[in-house]
Amino acid sequence: MNEIIFIVEEDIEGGYNAKALSESIFTQGENIEELRANIRDAVDCHFDSASKPKMIRLHFVSEEVLAA
Repeated sequence: MNEIIFIVEEDIEGGYNAKALSESIFTQGENIEELRANIRDAVDCHFDSASKPKMIRLHFVSEEVLAA
C-alpha cells in the first residue's frame, strides 16, 4: 500500500476526528498538530514496517450552515 487516506472532521465538542477510508483506524486530537501526531502513531501501530503506507493523506471535510 502506497497511500492511506483519512477523512478529518471537526468534533462538535471541540478538536478533530480522523477515520481511515480503507482500514479500521480512528483517532482524535485537540488540535491539528496533535491530530497529525496521533494519526502517525495509529498508522505505525496498525501496520508492520513492511506494509506501512509511504504516504498519509488527510482530507478535511467542513460543514457550513446558512440561515434561510
